[in-house]
Amino acid sequence: MPERAPVEHSPLPDFCQLPALFALFVVGALTVTIMWLARDQQREWPAYSVSMLFVTWLALVIAVTLCKLRALLQRLPKHMPYLAVWLLIMAIVGTASALVRWLDSSLQINLISSGMFAFVRDDLLIAALLGAAMLRYFYVLAQWQARLAAVTRAQVDALQARIRPHFLFNSMNTVAALIRVDPDAAERTVEDLSELFRAALGQHDIGDGTLGDELALVERYLAIEQLRLGARLRVHRELDDLPADFPLPRLLLQPLVENAVRHGIQPLRDGGDVTLRGRREGHTLHIEITNPLPGTPAVSGHGHGLNSVMQRVAYRYGPQAKVQAGPQGDRFIVQLQLPMATP
Repeated sequence: MPERAPVEHSPLPDFCQLPALFALFVVGALTVTIMWLARDQQREWPAYSVSMLFVTWLALVIAVTLCKLRALLQRLPKHMPYLAVWLLIMAIVGTASALVRWLDSSLQINLISSGMFAFVRDDLLIAALLGAAMLRYFYVLAQWQARLAAVTRAQVDALQARIRPHFLFNSMNTVAALIRVDPDAAERTVEDLSELFRAALGQHDIGDGTLGDELALVERYLAIEQLRLGARLRVHRELDDLPADFPLPRLLLQPLVENAVRHGIQPLRDGGDVTLRGRREGHTLHIEITNPLPGTPAVSGHGHGLNSVMQRVAYRYGPQAKVQAGPQGDRFIVQLQLPMATP
């Protein structure tokens, strides 16, 4: 029996969040202001204030309604969620306009000069145009975010599928050399290498890992390189008081440490120091990785991996996160600032 094709859904914006609420309020306020300024007759502040109050209340009702119904609307196939949202907006605007016009007439406030039909018709026309424009904007934004997520996922997959051949060959040569002289060290190296392979090739791990898992992976990598480089590789760790359960994209720190060893330690005859620092400051996690700068820069050093880390951090943590990298004196320093309160 053939499998049924999955139904495609168009992601709706979260109307419970500030960006969608802000967009509704701003569009409504701008519409009232433009219509008030475009009037030929004398502009009256009471009418403007009442109109602004009405639009603000209307935007709040629309936002709350769409927030509560978002889960149900999201189940509709293809582009139907956006059509349903547009129809809901039209229904709310029509009902609210009729209610306001009735109250104005019943209480004899006389702020609305047009009749019931004309007032509701004009409000529906404005809501139809503005609602369609806003939903189009939200749709394009959702598509852009989906493409960005796809690009980011492709970069992660490419990073997970890539293990530098020279590292693999060097590691296997190290294991071969240790088998006779130190079988226990050879066994530990194989275990460390298998964990690196599991992290790099594990396509089932599509979500975040933790800072503790990533630091453990870094230690396994450094253990392998320590056997190969010996006293040339000196590692200093200042990683006190770090939350091990902090959510962190997989393979975020290990490529940075690998770059530090490959481009900072390996070219130097006497080797050098790789320093790993981490600290908490308020709601921000600071991580720093430093390595010495060789006299002759390595070819294409600190490039692909660093750019991938920057893009992944920006996508995962948003504009509050920062990644800074560059030479400072005789060392190359990579600094990450990650917000600890993330959506």
